[in-house]
Amino acid sequence: QVQLVESGGGLVQAGGSLRLSCAASGRTFSSYGMGWFRQAPGKEREFVGGINWSGHTTYYADSVKGRFTISRDNAKNTVYLQMNSLKPEDTAVYYCAASSKGQAFGVSYDYWGQGTQVTVSS
Repeated sequence: QVQLVESGGGLVQAGGSLRLSCAASGRTFSSYGMGWFRQAPGKEREFVGGINWSGHTTYYADSVKGRFTISRDNAKNTVYLQMNSLKPEDTAVYYCAASSKGQAFGVSYDYWGQGTQVTVSS
């Protein structure tokens, strides 16, 4: 069982930055692939990006590539989403998720956090 808690959301102006954190419980965090998803009002949840268990491989949606960076610290059981050059269309609830497959793309996710709101004003 893995519990995930996101933090770091908030209100930021367009062009600004935020760093989201996702703290995980459990001793097996380092074996999980981790993903970030988001869901805007009236829209389906979408994959933002992910990182494999070792941190050596990352994936990004085209909409955030070059602006967002995912990293992880397995010693701290935490995965991060650094968001730069934010746009109003990045406004959404952001969720982190864990995959027991160890990878972050093309896999199912077993555990989800409760989400954190990110609002980007124009």
